[in-house]
Amino acid sequence: MTLGSTNTVLSATTSSANLGLMQKTNLLGLSINDLEAKMVMLGLPKFRARQVWRWVWRHGLTNFDEMSDLGKPARGQLSKIFSADRPMVSQRLQSIDGTIKWLIRFDDGNEAECVYIPDKTRGTLCVSSQVGCTLTCSFCHTGTQKLVRNLTVAEICGQVTLAMDELSDWPSGKPKRRLTNIVLMGMGEPLFNYDNVAAAMRIIMSGEGVAISKRRITLSTSGVVPEIKRCGEDLGVNLAISLHATRDDLRNELVPINRKYPLAELIDACRNYPGLSNARRITWEYVMLDGINDSDEDCRALLTLIKGIPSKLNLIPFNPWPGSPYICSSNDRIEAFARRVLNAGYASPVRKPRGRDILAACGQLKSESQRARRQKTGVSF
Repeated sequence: MTLGSTNTVLSATTSSANLGLMQKTNLLGLSINDLEAKMVMLGLPKFRARQVWRWVWRHGLTNFDEMSDLGKPARGQLSKIFSADRPMVSQRLQSIDGTIKWLIRFDDGNEAECVYIPDKTRGTLCVSSQVGCTLTCSFCHTGTQKLVRNLTVAEICGQVTLAMDELSDWPSGKPKRRLTNIVLMGMGEPLFNYDNVAAAMRIIMSGEGVAISKRRITLSTSGVVPEIKRCGEDLGVNLAISLHATRDDLRNELVPINRKYPLAELIDACRNYPGLSNARRITWEYVMLDGINDSDEDCRALLTLIKGIPSKLNLIPFNPWPGSPYICSSNDRIEAFARRVLNAGYASPVRKPRGRDILAACGQLKSESQRARRQKTGVSF
């Protein structure tokens, strides 16, 4: 089971008896600078940090005894203090299209989901950032589950290592690796857990580890306007906006955070996203809901809204879930909408539903943890 990072300060004089009683610090939640600082506190040479880091992030090792360039005393000492454990898998489901969904359980019993989506030219991991969600988007299954808490850095990174383990993607620099892209589109709003998400993505992007380029990482937000600029400046990852409506009254219903950050503020933040260019465009996610947001008038309003912003549209056929109040637009309507967008000069791929048979498609993720439903959130926004 993954053990979240602790703030315990360890000294070189810490006794073996005390070490046995302490919760181990999960290396998956530490940056290289954090690990170097801990090595110094333990009285070990600073370079040991990079040795351990390479074993964990390039080779996927979890056992210190296999770290062959560490002396036996160092291996014994470090194994008492650190771990590189993965989250426990409560359930694994595989779709007929190859999509894999893991329900993962953390130390406190809470659960979240992550999904691997294979394609001909890429393999994308959809990562969760929270247990549950605070947004209550009316078309989204995850939104029917109350927010329990933010995920830690180690819990976010653990989803990546878990997937790489199953995909046999170690060492991380191997050619033709199966996990090539990451999308922060799982459970939760990543910008409401920005500090942990940013720290995790810096670890994943590190050239000394998994080394997934920022150009292959996309963060999707419902529109937490104050954090959008910060994300662009700090991480430089691709930005996707969960838009779904072109009028405030409708978006207030579909994406209730719009009541706090209305469309005008959201569009302005996107227009000024750092690094925005024709080579690095905003992706607008737009779920197609029959009779709700799929008319020709809606399409014209959408094109007017994003005019002048380097953009691409991602039209998403609505994926039904038990009790959902909407139905998907017809194929003819979706195709007509896509043609109008394309004729206006924007790429407008229609997202192919993946993993529908295991409720792993867009908007369908929802942990079945009963404990998660009962717990109260300790997170304030």
